[in-house]
Amino acid sequence: MAVGIGTEQVTGGAPVPGAALLGTGSPRRRQRALRLPRSPKIIVGLAMLTFFVLLSVIGPLVAPYSPDQIFANSPVPLPPSSAHWLGTTNLQQDVFSQLLAGGSDMLLVSFIAGVIATALSVVIGVTAGYLGGLADDLLSMLANIFLVMPALPLLVILFGFLGKTGSNDLFLIGFIISVTGWAWGARVLRAQTLSLRNRDYVDSAKIIGERRSRIIFAEILPNLTPIVASSFLFTVLYAVGTYTAMAFLGLVNPNWSWGGILYYAQGANAELTGYWWWYIPPGLAVALLGTSLVLLNFGIDEFINPRLRAAGLSRRGGDRKRARALRSQQFALTPVLPVSRPPAAPLDTTAATAGNGGRA
Repeated sequence: MAVGIGTEQVTGGAPVPGAALLGTGSPRRRQRALRLPRSPKIIVGLAMLTFFVLLSVIGPLVAPYSPDQIFANSPVPLPPSSAHWLGTTNLQQDVFSQLLAGGSDMLLVSFIAGVIATALSVVIGVTAGYLGGLADDLLSMLANIFLVMPALPLLVILFGFLGKTGSNDLFLIGFIISVTGWAWGARVLRAQTLSLRNRDYVDSAKIIGERRSRIIFAEILPNLTPIVASSFLFTVLYAVGTYTAMAFLGLVNPNWSWGGILYYAQGANAELTGYWWWYIPPGLAVALLGTSLVLLNFGIDEFINPRLRAAGLSRRGGDRKRARALRSQQFALTPVLPVSRPPAAPLDTTAATAGNGGRA
């Protein structure tokens, strides 16, 4: 008879050949290995995002010139050279220095907007999904209003008023962007909370008399962490595009942001006159920053989704049978291998024949 011990199966002291599929590592070791960010999407996205964060921090310090310094050496923008690596503007300002100094405000506004919008999504979405009833109806109606509300006209009005006051408060700008970006995450969190509120561990917490706030933030919210992280990245990406668009339209003080560089380049018809060094670098920087956030978001989806993770293992290993065996034979952290049974003994038909008078 076969006996399963740990990750091996022993039949009369000899290991079963199929036991090598799961390896000899302990369950804790395999669990820690699965939690490592081995996905290429996460690694590439995190590396790109780290580069832009470092650029926003040290960029203004290592810029060769001041972003608003004017070099009166030509009446037209100069192409890239050893003196100006990315050329100059029509006012003879160094584009490379403006590019280095323009990422800090954008990342700060995007981070503020992402934090505020994610907090609103968690509070409203999880609360609505857990409480249900009238509270769910009212909070869902509030989220639906912000979902169907045209965000661009609202942002144009708000930023237009902000531009007239001459204010460049980055926290206020991030708050305005977050007002139009929290509803989508709240709807997703509400739907997931509806599927979690009737689980056994939630019912157990209710039975022992736990407070609603503790059940929401200690029992339900930890199971929604990947969705919260994905919502945060999506909101930051939305804030990057919104702040760039508002600066490009001239509705906020450009302050040498990448959208502001595009605003000045468009005002001087740089795309029509062939001054590519003025608008391609900031546009490419915005695109790469957005790509890093998208890769991180896709990587989180692949990391938390068992089906996508299993597909990734089969692609990297090149052996779909191994991934199929892992999925079919492993339950949680305890591997389960098929038990080999001895062949059934043949039926003895002698007694039955004798009892029937010799008739078969």
